[in-house]
Amino acid sequence: MLLKNANINAGKGFFNADLRISDGKIAEIGNLQPLENEETVDLTGKILLAGFVDVHVHFREPGFEYKETIESGSKAAAAGGYTAVCTMPNLKPAPDCLENINLQKNIIEKTAKIKVFPLATITRGQKGKGELVDFEALSPQIGFSDDGKGVQTEQLMREAMQQAAKYDQIIVEHCEVEELVKGGYIHDGEYCKAHNHKGICSESEWREVERNVRLAKETGCRFHVCHVSTKESVEIIRRAKAEDVRVTCETAPHYLLLSDEVLQEEGSFKMNPPIRSKADQAALIQGITDGTIDCIATDHAPHSADEKNRGLQGSAFGIVGLETAFSLIYTFLVKQDTRYETQDTEQENIISFEKLIELMSINPRKIFDIEGGLETGQPADLVVIDLNKECKIDPQKFFSKGKSTPFEYWLVFGKIEKTFVNGKIVFNG
Repeated sequence: MLLKNANINAGKGFFNADLRISDGKIAEIGNLQPLENEETVDLTGKILLAGFVDVHVHFREPGFEYKETIESGSKAAAAGGYTAVCTMPNLKPAPDCLENINLQKNIIEKTAKIKVFPLATITRGQKGKGELVDFEALSPQIGFSDDGKGVQTEQLMREAMQQAAKYDQIIVEHCEVEELVKGGYIHDGEYCKAHNHKGICSESEWREVERNVRLAKETGCRFHVCHVSTKESVEIIRRAKAEDVRVTCETAPHYLLLSDEVLQEEGSFKMNPPIRSKADQAALIQGITDGTIDCIATDHAPHSADEKNRGLQGSAFGIVGLETAFSLIYTFLVKQDTRYETQDTEQENIISFEKLIELMSINPRKIFDIEGGLETGQPADLVVIDLNKECKIDPQKFFSKGKSTPFEYWLVFGKIEKTFVNGKIVFNG
């Protein structure tokens, strides 16, 4: 296949060129003429990028297929321009041994539309305590996480990091001190106090980030912090990077574009960690501009409509995000659309298009050692986007089984037109 007249960006600026796909790989980039019997796709007016990578999604299978399946989740990912994702281990059975993770991999092989890399758990049964998994047996996996539960004791996390370091594996951690949560379910801020809700304090996150960074420095372990939401966490990670600790981190679009000032009494505004204050939001934006925050991940967490229709207090934690992430970040942090006042209009640290590519494609690949990129010889994992096309976010049109998003009916730019995995079209919008 020959992709003609594309506006290509590999993270170093736009250039016009053609791209040839052969045997599932990028064969040539340049001024190319069609070969005999070669399918040609004209991309005039469209941009061509390496496919996005989301290092934090929940596809719910096996165990919770009513919320999402690997097939529905991977279709949603393809529709969002993603060609690879890392799935979290909140499953039944938990992927805490080869038998269980192979069960998941068999489903992936049969039904996934994109590349899906499952993480193994850190502890048996994904309990955040008790017994560690067999790191040696599971070391070929993409990484280890007890996402949804922080590993609660320092000694257990030290042992986990020692094991991970031994096999040069990465610990991917949801940082939360459970005893500090105290039944909270939104940020412990002004909205919480004004509306008689129970709050989750920022310390419940940053205290465990602080501990884990210290342990990563002590053990030499590669440590990745999930869904950073507080200004204190950003500063702890910034200092750790300055000391050459092997730490990386992610945040999500909802933490960059929303604060607790815009909370509504709906389940679509409930996630863990919660949407935090304006000051936290500003610190996160600063963190992505100065390189402290490495990736934008979605924490795509689908639930049934019933589980999300019980208000802030009663709804399950989590929203979906794969089908909206690129358009939201492009519209409000690159294009700097101000319709929804998503950030402080006096804040100058908004990102370039190249930074977006770094956050959504280049860095996730680098951290998790996932092949791809706009170079000859790499897999043809690509996304075609019309940046000028304006769309309304309509959850009822999502491929995901989950429909809960705080961005319902927002107008955004950047329509995903096509997604290729190994040179095959897996989404044609």
